[in-house]
Amino acid sequence: MPHILINDSIISKFVPRAIRLHSKFFAVILITLLLGVIGVWFSTATSVVDLGAGNNMIKSGLEAQWRQGSVVVLVRHAERCDRSANPCLGDIEGITIEGSNAAMVVGKGLRRLGLEKARMVASPLPRARQTADFISGRVVATQEWVSECDDGFKGAVIAHKSDNENLVLITHSGCIDHFERLMGVRAGARSSAYTQAIFVQVDGRHKPNIIGSLEATEWGKIR
Repeated sequence: MPHILINDSIISKFVPRAIRLHSKFFAVILITLLLGVIGVWFSTATSVVDLGAGNNMIKSGLEAQWRQGSVVVLVRHAERCDRSANPCLGDIEGITIEGSNAAMVVGKGLRRLGLEKARMVASPLPRARQTADFISGRVVATQEWVSECDDGFKGAVIAHKSDNENLVLITHSGCIDHFERLMGVRAGARSSAYTQAIFVQVDGRHKPNIIGSLEATEWGKIR
């Protein structure tokens, strides 16, 4: 059998080129896979609609769902005294005077929706309890689970939602963050400013669905 002699210069010329071609090929494959993963990540994310923008409130169908008693509202407490330079309402662990005014605006918005079709429960911590009382105009019942901001919070919310009755929870940013995270809302899209609310459809027949959010300054847009 004849022997094939391969010159060293031929090897040095073609082997590096082959390696470069393979490297480029694998780089293209890796980038394609990465872009696919990113695409799936974004496509499966839950978006939170700003109900105060444009006609999103009407498009969301919130009022119809509220009339059916199939809404849970997660409201973060008002401005806390111990983290603000604004005058305190009283207890340093409670809210500011400005926060109490914001809570009353929330109350007006909820009354426009119809508080007679809702049950309100607050976290027992002073800042949440005071916020709830100003929203409602009366003393609101407190329950410990509303302040337990862990992975079990979402399940507790669903478990405490009664059929044909809206549930308003005055809670904390950590609890709202856990709820949104388990609902598929990505980190960059999760937020809960003072007295901001997240509206969630919980009708007992379908999976819970986030209707949208309402910023603290937008509560007056509920008519």
